[in-house]
Formats: sequence, structure tokens, C-alpha cells
Amino acid sequence: MNTANTTFVIIASILVLFMTPGLAFFYGGLVSKRNVVNTMLSVFFIIGIAILLWISVGYELSFNGNIHGFIGIVHHFFLANLNLKQLTATGIPRGLYLFFQMMFAVITPALFVGAIVGRIRFKFLFWFIVLWSFAIYYPMVHMVWSPHGLLANLGIIDFAGGTVVHITAGITAFVLSAFLGHRFNYGQTTKHYNLPWVLLGTSILWVGWYGFNAGSALAINNIAIQAALTSTVAAATSMVAWLFLDTHFVGKPTLVGVCTGTLCGLVGITPAAGYVTIGGAFWIGLLATAASYSFITYLKPRIGVDDALDAFGCHGVSGIMGSIATGLFATKTVNPKIPENGLFYGGGFKLFGVQLLGTLLTILFVAGMCALVISLLRLVIKMRVDETEERVGLDQGEHGETADYTVEINNDFVNYEDEFKGQMANFHHKPNHH
Repeated sequence: MNTANTTFVIIASILVLFMTPGLAFFYGGLVSKRNVVNTMLSVFFIIGIAILLWISVGYELSFNGNIHGFIGIVHHFFLANLNLKQLTATGIPRGLYLFFQMMFAVITPALFVGAIVGRIRFKFLFWFIVLWSFAIYYPMVHMVWSPHGLLANLGIIDFAGGTVVHITAGITAFVLSAFLGHRFNYGQTTKHYNLPWVLLGTSILWVGWYGFNAGSALAINNIAIQAALTSTVAAATSMVAWLFLDTHFVGKPTLVGVCTGTLCGLVGITPAAGYVTIGGAFWIGLLATAASYSFITYLKPRIGVDDALDAFGCHGVSGIMGSIATGLFATKTVNPKIPENGLFYGGGFKLFGVQLLGTLLTILFVAGMCALVISLLRLVIKMRVDETEERVGLDQGEHGETADYTVEINNDFVNYEDEFKGQMANFHHKPNHH
């Protein structure tokens, strides 16, 4: 065992796990007051269910065996008799690699929750995540990151999850939103519950992303350092780019905009983090914000799909842009293991073409399987809450809880103060009239 690499990947795994509660604060701060508990719970409970699914069959379906390059085979149910001490190429035990990948299985479905807040039944969401994991996530992991995977053999490269995590979550968000239909208050400006939470959530996500991207090197080496640097540069570039766009088009810089821009940069660089130069990271950050900002501002209103917190606009669009841009900016000078240089580094169209094709196949596969899973599940479980519950809010309707437990002032007491003084009113000091 390489103890340095093992320590590094343990820390990286914990950082990725920390991203999910960070996402709960990010989304919880963005929604209206009546849906805070539902939104945060819908993100947080995924930690439990995703871990149990992963150790029971998820790891095996993702990485063990191979059925036509599409999915694995379960030989060790609940990891029974699986040799977790076997060392991988970077000297870390298989059990740790399993642990690291488990955290990706946790955060990915949590990302698409932002699209459907305020109108989906919790029971439907629960069973959708179970079926989605089997039908979409485990096959995507196998196809991209298993040595026998279809997309891996096609030649697609994805350093830390542009296709597997962000495009998958983004397309799922879009399809779910389309099936659910508009919120009743669609088009009205939603008053965000807590903007400081949005900043807190963004900060936790950014810190956690170092586990996500640098950790994907699976060793303390130059690739991990490069991934940390490129992630930082892309996030900073996207943040500033969104700030300028907001200032120009909205007239004021906004906290929500800056936080969204930051995440777009982190999403965009994810598939390329260990393959590109610092200059490449700058351009990817710029392209990610340009694409996401354009979609959210101009295309989304025309399409009319009600993605409440822009899960597709951020993760889907920036993920697609990052995956394609990897074919432009990847270079063997940063990572000699990649099959080809990108288009801008003398590699011709080969890698770019593969990235384009792999991205398109990912979109088609995820969209098709999502539509199938939703259509089947709707036959047995009602998908959307009724109008009354939606207007009251899912905090009360689905959970019987509220985000605020402060006692509100009774207006009657304020308006008719004298009537509530009772006998004590006679003891009030009265001025002497001499």
C-alpha cells in the first residue's frame, strides 16, 4: 500500500461527501421559504440510499465484469468475499477506490434535485433515484470508466465526471422538469429563502471539488496538482465572467449570479481537469459561463421547461461544454496517458470528434432511459403533488415541518394593545394633574 496516496484519496473522498450537504445549503437557500425543508431533505437523504445501493450491487455493476461494454455483473452481493485489500495501479486498496467512487454515486443524483423542487412527490423521487441508479448511473460509470466500457473503447476521456456526473445529472434534470410541467407560480420571481446559505453552499462545493477533481488522479502526483490548479483557475474565470455579464445585462452584480458562475466553471473543468494547461482552464471557464449564461437567459424562456434552480442550465450545459472542450484543449504535455492531443494542440480532429460523439451518445442515452423510467414509474406512483399542497409548500405537505420556528407577532395584540392589558392596566403610572 502506498500510504501517501491512500491518505490523499481518503481525504478526497471525505471532501466529495461534504459536497452533498453543501449542495443542500446551496439549493435550500435558493428556494422559497415554504420548500426549504423538502429541498434540503431531498438532497441529503440521497447520501443514505446511494451508499446502500452502491455497496449492495452498484460497485459491481459499475466495475466488475462486463456485459457488451454496457454494464457489469454482480458476483459479490453486499461486497461479500470481495478482496478489498487488493491494490490498484496507484497503490491504494480496492476498498478505498470503491469508497471514493461511492461518493460520486451520492452527489450525482443530488444535483438534479434542484430542477424539480416544490412540485414532486417525495415518494416518487425516492423510487426514481433507485431505478435511475440501476438504469442510468451504473451503466454510465461502466461505459466511461471501466476499461471494457463502450465509451471508453470509443476513446472518450473524462477525468472526473463531465459525462458520468454532470451531463447525466443535467439531462435527468431537464427530462424530469419536462414531465413535471410548470410550477403554478412559473414566471413569477421567487424570493430566495437565504442568500448567505447560497454562498455557504457554493463555498463548501468549491472546497469539496478539490476532492472531486484532484482526487481523481488517485495519487499525490503532478496530475493531481494540475487538476487542483486548473479547477481553481476555471472557477475564478467563470465567477468573474458571470459578474461582468450580470453587470452588463442586469445592471447590477448579484450574489446568486457570482455563485452560479463559480459552479459553472467547476463543472466545465471537471472532464478536463487533469488533461489541460492553465491557459486551457481559463478558456474552458470562459466558455462554460458563456454557454450557461446564454442558455439560462435566452434559450430557457423560449423552450419553456421549468427547471426551477437551473440544474440543467448549470450542470448540463457547462458539462456538455466542458466535455467537448476537452477535445480542444487536452494535451500530452500535461498528461502523457491521453490517446491524442486536442485540436488546439496539434492532434487534429480525432479526439475532438470522439468527445463530440461521446457527449452526444451520453445525452441520447440518458434522455431516453430517463423518459422510460419516468413513464413506467408514473403508472404506479403519482409524480406531482396536488395544487393545494404546492401552494401551501412541500415542507408542510410532505413533511409537516418548517424551516423557521420563530413565533410571529400577533397583529391583534399590536392593533388592540389596551384590550390585552387586563387588570394590570390600572397599575400603569398616571401623571399627576395639579
